[in-house]
Amino acid sequence: MTTWAIGDLHGCHASLERLLETVRFDPAADRVWFVGDLANRGPEPLRTLRLVRKLGKSAITVLGNHDLHLLAVMHGVRRASIKDRIDPILVAHDRDDLEGWLRRRPLLHTDQALGATLVHAGIHPHWTLGEATSRARELEAILPSPRFERFVQRMYGDTPTRWSEDMKKNERRRFSINVFTRMRYCTRAGELEFEHSEPPADAPERLLPWYAVPGRRPLATRLVFGHWSSHPAMSPPGLLPLDRGCVWGGSLAAHAMETGQTVSVDCCR
Repeated sequence: MTTWAIGDLHGCHASLERLLETVRFDPAADRVWFVGDLANRGPEPLRTLRLVRKLGKSAITVLGNHDLHLLAVMHGVRRASIKDRIDPILVAHDRDDLEGWLRRRPLLHTDQALGATLVHAGIHPHWTLGEATSRARELEAILPSPRFERFVQRMYGDTPTRWSEDMKKNERRRFSINVFTRMRYCTRAGELEFEHSEPPADAPERLLPWYAVPGRRPLATRLVFGHWSSHPAMSPPGLLPLDRGCVWGGSLAAHAMETGQTVSVDCCR
């Protein structure tokens, strides 16, 4: 059995099909991890969602910021823009089934046997893995519940930027969502910053990648993440960035968690 971790899809259905064929993925024997952002921006969002859902228990998918945006649009909390390209999902005959399936996806997944954790953007440098897991589970309990619509109405915003145990409930949840699905850079004090998305080598001196903040808590797990298409494939030990910018003309990558082999295919746009 091989566990393949795959980067941000963004509706690139043809690239995903070709990648699964290239690695000879067998859903009866293998497993696949998706870092989130399944739909939105790419050419075939509906076919992509259907394909990932059809993989059933052989696939683990964490939610990304674009997945949450899709759910917000479905609930009328946000309006879709032309660049979203999600209209086929909104009018699909199986729209409700796809929505229900998305709302039951986790924000963080850990496999103890593999010694690896899957998340869309990252884990805050001041959190342990246990703390991150607890905050993810709090949010995951809300997503499929009747409380979801009220939650998503309060989900958007760049504040608070600094973690505190004294936060109010809604602030804590917004901060956690931003960490799991939007975070790239922090200040040296661990404050979130959302304006910059360039490669770490080109970032302002005052900012650090979230994983490079001094005093970051040890996680005792490999961390697989996406979200950052400009991030180089190489990174410090224990980190596996997989977003290769397929939707922007880059490639789609799959990493074999057991062997360390990485396979990629060019964007099909």
